[in-house]
Amino acid sequence: MAASDPVIALDAMGGDHAPQEIVKGAVLAARELGVRVALVGPSSLVEEELAKEGPRPEGIRLVEASEVIAMDEHPAKAARRKKDSSIVVGLKLLKQGEADAFVSAGNTGAVLAASIMYLGRLRGIARPSLVALLPLSGRLTVLLDVGANADCKPKYLLQFAEMGSAYMERVWKVERPRVALLSIGEEETKGSMLTQEAYELLKNASHLNFIGNVEGRDVPTDAADVIVTDGFTGNVVVKTMEGMGSFIGSQIEGAIRSRWYYMLPGLLLRGALRGMRKRTDPREYGAGPLLGVKGLVFVGHGRSDAVAIKSALRVAREAVVSGMLEAMRPPPEPAQPLAEGSGKGA
Repeated sequence: MAASDPVIALDAMGGDHAPQEIVKGAVLAARELGVRVALVGPSSLVEEELAKEGPRPEGIRLVEASEVIAMDEHPAKAARRKKDSSIVVGLKLLKQGEADAFVSAGNTGAVLAASIMYLGRLRGIARPSLVALLPLSGRLTVLLDVGANADCKPKYLLQFAEMGSAYMERVWKVERPRVALLSIGEEETKGSMLTQEAYELLKNASHLNFIGNVEGRDVPTDAADVIVTDGFTGNVVVKTMEGMGSFIGSQIEGAIRSRWYYMLPGLLLRGALRGMRKRTDPREYGAGPLLGVKGLVFVGHGRSDAVAIKSALRVAREAVVSGMLEAMRPPPEPAQPLAEGSGKGA
């Protein structure tokens, strides 16, 4: 399959708004961006939603998957038991070369478990890592890990940094991405034993542009392009930021509506607020990659709508074309010389 014309397998049943918003996002991506999409799910349901979107774009095809992994199911058990689920079937398309990337907004744990189960890890990668895309400063920062590995070793964080740096270089065209370690202080002696030992590894990794520690307050800023941490901390950071974003947005809206004479300034600022919202809208970035598995897998937010799915498909296609997966593969191990006297005819 030509990398210039990739096919993206899309879990039609993944997410809170599946299959309606997922199918709508696939149609948008096919019509507006020319993305070729393999929609994976129960054909009758997917066909019904496609019919609502008018004539089917040529780039969309259906792949039958009779089962669905719910958001509240045990990830590993569901991935192992439901072999005809939309997640497993989509990953098998990727494994068999019938698709070039896989996108799902479904059960994150199930996507992770099934990816390891059916694709396997890249050689030399101890743990795959989930990536969060943070466009809050107006420029993209990636944070990893955000939930795949609650307990980490220092070498895991080094590998996260290497994979995150390759991702930013290949997909987002950032030269020499700035890599930082999330800690409780800028000094290298600050933080847990994990962060202090990881600091030493990162500092000595000459192939990375390591700039040192950053603190929690730096995460929403343009302090670094890649921020690494353990999955427990990363997940708490992301969920806290989501909650604060929703809280601040509702407070601003409530304040403007609380007095009639606040409405006029609110109307005057509407354009500026809309522009700020667009620049920081995670839907524009779609889905974060699962790095470290033998295939391009992207995981979207469970609340993804059609715009987020369209963006996820665009990013997945860009990852294929950019050669991101090849950039993350370690170089082949050098051939071992034959022992003396072990050649042919010995």
